Amino acid sequence: MRLRIKMALASALLVVALGPGQLVGQQDADQAEMAFFITSVGLGSGADLGGLAGADAHCQALASEVGVGDRTWRAYLSTQAVGGEEAVHARDRIGEGPWANADGVQIAADVDDLHYNNANIRYEYALNERGETVNSGVMGDSPNFHDILTGTQMDGTAFPPDEDRTCSNWTNSGEGSAMVGHHDRYTFQTPGASWNSAHPSQGCSQESLEGTGGAGLYYCFAVD
Repeated sequence: MRLRIKMALASALLVVALGPGQLVGQQDADQAEMAFFITSVGLGSGADLGGLAGADAHCQALASEVGVGDRTWRAYLSTQAVGGEEAVHARDRIGEGPWANADGVQIAADVDDLHYNNANIRYEYALNERGETVNSGVMGDSPNFHDILTGTQMDGTAFPPDEDRTCSNWTNSGEGSAMVGHHDRYTFQTPGASWNSAHPSQGCSQESLEGTGGAGLYYCFAVD
């Protein structure tokens, strides 16, 4: 809603200043295309996302609903090495950047910027695909949805295989655990927990995720 209002106001001003024939080109020049969002809803099965393929498909579907489905979208999730399969690192899945949110605000310039240079993943910028902020208990929102599924270490790589941090590589909604980050890591200008590696969840079910302040949400990035 906020994005639509901003774009409508900008359009009105540009029509007055430039005339309708010049409007489209000016909007394109000023507004970076969305390449990052937090899912507005989870899949409803806790951390069972149908593996990486299911998680990616959900990103793609949500992006299509808001008109950016022509891009390729991937979930920011890692998987751990198991059964002869190699680990997959979230940082390797999301393209090269830069990435902007639904308001056109740059989240990070590239992969290193995202992980090492205080990326703009914070309450006011880590928006969902609709351009809305995601609930944060720290900011007084209820319920609290600030736990974002990642299964990932702070540098964007997967955890070693000896301890489950991905709810069986995003196929389990029962016992187990998933590493989560906090999308509201900066509140009131004070640095807080990591956006991608804050703490493990209590379990893998929807109820367990909600019990620690989550809803089965995760980050999506456009790779092209």
